Amino acid sequence: MKVTPMLRQYLDAKQAYPDAILFFRMGDFYEMFFEDAVVVSKELGLTLTARNKNNGEDEIPMAGVPHHASRGYVSRLIEKGFTVAICEQLEDPALTKGIVKRDVVRVVTPGVVLDTDTLDAKAPNFVAAVVHGAQEQFGIGYADVSTGEFHVTEVATALDVISELRRFEPREVLVNERAAAALDRAQVRLDGVFFRTRNDAYFDRKALSGEVARGVRLAADIVNDGYFLDEVALTGVFAELGAFEFGNVGVVTEAATGVLRYFVETQRGIPAHLQVARPYHATSFLIVDEATKANLELTQTLMGGRRAGSLLSVIDKTVTAMGGRMLRQWLNYPLVDVAAIDRRLSAVGELVGRPALREDVRGTLDGVYDLERLCGRIASGTANARDLRGLLKTLGAVDPLRTALEECETARLQEIAQRLDPFTDLRELIERAIVDEPPTSVTDGGLFRRGYDDELDEILELAENGKDWLLGYERDERRRTDISSLKVRHNKVFGYYIEVTRANLEAVPDDYVRKQTLANAERYFTPELKEMEDKILGASDRRVVLEHRMFEELRQLVGAQITGLLATARLLAELDVVAAFAELAVRHEYTCPVVDDSDVLQIEEGRHPVVERTITDERFVPNDVMLDGTEHRLQIITGPNMAGKSTVIRQVALICLMAQMGCFVPARSARIGVLDKIFSRVGASDNLARGQSTFMVEMTETAHILSNATSRSLVILDEIGRGTSTFDGLSIAWAVAEFLHDEVRAKTMFATHYHELTELDRTLEGVENLSIAVKEWNDDIIFLRKLVHGEANRSYGVQVARLAGLPETVLARAREVLGNLEAGKFDERGLPVPGRGREPQATKTYNPDQLSLFAGGGRLSDAEVRAIEALRAVDANALTPLDALNLLAKISAELA
Repeated sequence: MKVTPMLRQYLDAKQAYPDAILFFRMGDFYEMFFEDAVVVSKELGLTLTARNKNNGEDEIPMAGVPHHASRGYVSRLIEKGFTVAICEQLEDPALTKGIVKRDVVRVVTPGVVLDTDTLDAKAPNFVAAVVHGAQEQFGIGYADVSTGEFHVTEVATALDVISELRRFEPREVLVNERAAAALDRAQVRLDGVFFRTRNDAYFDRKALSGEVARGVRLAADIVNDGYFLDEVALTGVFAELGAFEFGNVGVVTEAATGVLRYFVETQRGIPAHLQVARPYHATSFLIVDEATKANLELTQTLMGGRRAGSLLSVIDKTVTAMGGRMLRQWLNYPLVDVAAIDRRLSAVGELVGRPALREDVRGTLDGVYDLERLCGRIASGTANARDLRGLLKTLGAVDPLRTALEECETARLQEIAQRLDPFTDLRELIERAIVDEPPTSVTDGGLFRRGYDDELDEILELAENGKDWLLGYERDERRRTDISSLKVRHNKVFGYYIEVTRANLEAVPDDYVRKQTLANAERYFTPELKEMEDKILGASDRRVVLEHRMFEELRQLVGAQITGLLATARLLAELDVVAAFAELAVRHEYTCPVVDDSDVLQIEEGRHPVVERTITDERFVPNDVMLDGTEHRLQIITGPNMAGKSTVIRQVALICLMAQMGCFVPARSARIGVLDKIFSRVGASDNLARGQSTFMVEMTETAHILSNATSRSLVILDEIGRGTSTFDGLSIAWAVAEFLHDEVRAKTMFATHYHELTELDRTLEGVENLSIAVKEWNDDIIFLRKLVHGEANRSYGVQVARLAGLPETVLARAREVLGNLEAGKFDERGLPVPGRGREPQATKTYNPDQLSLFAGGGRLSDAEVRAIEALRAVDANALTPLDALNLLAKISAELA
């Protein structure tokens, strides 16, 4: 195969990024060759063609996409988990002799996306790194390159790693080899998350500093070059880690380094807008593990994984993308600090009580742009003039917001008003520089206003004078030649010309030089016209070059203030969330909870925030709940299926979580003693990928709860022990309830169909029985949805089965069997007693004619149970005839 200079460029770039799909810029297209072309044609449905086709040389598979439409194609590949390397032309082909210089300018991966059109506006896009050191701790770092947000933490186990990843929801995770092995042993994976294993050297901070110091990014002649951190600025990113109380700060530093190293790998540098790595302890927030987050459907539904129907979809009233992302963060990381919660609640309360202020704030915020991601585009060198106009409009909202907040009484709203920076000088600069409606391209001119730059004004003057000159020249030539239809025109191919129709060719002067012949006309030029063409076109080219340079300089001036702009963006986002909480409270009649350090959890007329918004065929029934650390520690809740047990226990968990977010809650009143963790074991599910049955998953989650819950935790359980035999399940449920009551002492709501558990209130001081009330009507039941004191007297399973549509013959037989069971018409083996129910059929293991030792039917008496146990304890081989007679006499006496 003959390797041309262009093909050599491609192969060199592909060698540097062998695992990526290489988009190789050739004019107006990105081309892919060899295996990349085959893969992309299959994945994107592109036509697969070949280079060197029919030339007698080796054919090279080839596929391409238009440059202007490449975003959509790249996005589709990223969603499928591919990595795409963008190889750009670094020179203008029109000004270059020979082959154009090319190089990879960035690599796009699922976790490193700068194109905001392909991102969910209200969700972050994190790339994370997990490092397992020689000690037991795991370090976690994660950042969003589109906003600059950067966090680090430390956890103890592989399961803690997964729970934390579930909270901040990364798209991509880098792991060292020890972390990869630990996660494999834990048999955990996250759907839609791509894991990449790297060796330990990848996470070395000194190596990273060396790369940054050497300047790994491309030379300054790259089109749309970004702004990157140097070695000194890189040190500042780690500034807060050393003083933070981590058990192993080294492993946390390595995790942060892994994230930064990935940016160097994919972006050719660390973007300048990346913020300082913010350290935190997971225990500084309310912990909601992965099972609980899924069961409570906080950000997506269990069925289908949709946002609609989740808690987030109901409470999100934000009007900005920044606010939407911050709300999601607050939902994933509720507070445990009472003072911090009260500050949020007070701010929400003031906006609830001042509707005019709330409307002003939300109305003003509704027009702002996504300032965080706009800063990301500025730092990456991809922001255009329209982005700067968006920045101008966003900063223009600051002064009205500060004015609106001036008379606020709550400390947090006052602080936001004081810290919001209007960037007056920057706004004036952009307003003076950029036209009202600039083009999207920064290389075609037309970006700047008159009066901003003297050199540009001269060029614009020449261009406008040229137009006037051309009009006058056309008028003069018509007069001189007496050809009234004579026209002076321009096109990109032939430049300026004089067009004369064939009917007037005899009147053409001798100084006209023929330029082009058409079917009905001739085109000419004159030395005078040629001279003016050179001036006008030269001015146009000079204008494009000058405006591009001027825009790069302006963008750099804006980029120098990214740190302050991001701080203002965070304040605007917080204000949006607080105002959204206030709007939510007013729309749906939420109330301000009392959050304190007590062990009391008391809710009056609480409602499920999602269910009450989605039901249409009946009125939602609110319920009262009282839990504490003493008399109301464990609630056993009974009642039929579909009555609402699961809804009640879930709504209690959601109300507590919302309160600790700083949000008003769906209740008449609520007092929440701050919780450290919320656990739930709800519903039935299996994990076939791990080889775990429904019951194994249930027991694994229950074991996790019993090992990690504390007296400050809330535990909601639904149907523990239902995945095995009745006696096994009841025994496990009983023991779990006792352990939670006696050892953990967590506030627990235990919904169950094991009515035997209601006996616990007779032996444990902190247990109370509750049930969901129902009303019987003929053979039907009516669900009253009301939580009342006392246990349910029946499970109403047959009635619920009837509501579900089981055939009447099945229901009739079920009622018959139920009647037999309740009347004791089954023997001790669970078989029908002859003459008292359906007659049993003889099988290999059962002979109805075989006599039973205890054939009385019904339940066994205590004496009969003791007799059976005595017989089981006998060693027949060691029993003498006399001992046997004595034992038989003793049993006979007890049964008499």
